[in-house]
Amino acid sequence: MSSSYRDLIAWQKSMALVKEIYRATREFPSGEIYGLVSQIRRAAVSIPCNIAEGQGRTSAGEFHQFLGNARGSLLEVQTLLEISASLDFIAPEELKKLFAATEELRRILSALISSVKSMKAVGA
Repeated sequence: MSSSYRDLIAWQKSMALVKEIYRATREFPSGEIYGLVSQIRRAAVSIPCNIAEGQGRTSAGEFHQFLGNARGSLLEVQTLLEISASLDFIAPEELKKLFAATEELRRILSALISSVKSMKAVGA
């Protein structure tokens, strides 16, 4: 296991996603600041936070659980992006770019989850 959550590619990519989400939601209607904007930003921030918290736990089982939470938050972000696009708050090109970033992160997280699950199975 990595010595710091900052060394994890999943954490680094999720931090970059947070910046992109904040940038993309700046132009949402002001009436959405406490609605979709707040919800999508919280879900995005939850991803690197869960990765960091899980990596700081003492067992692979706990890390695995927090990575699952991070993946759940990522899927929430994807759903909120789709809702935002359906309401014309995000342009199709922007949605495509953000979805590419979320799909890349999903693949990386899934690989990390598999790796941690293997460690958990052998009692590491």
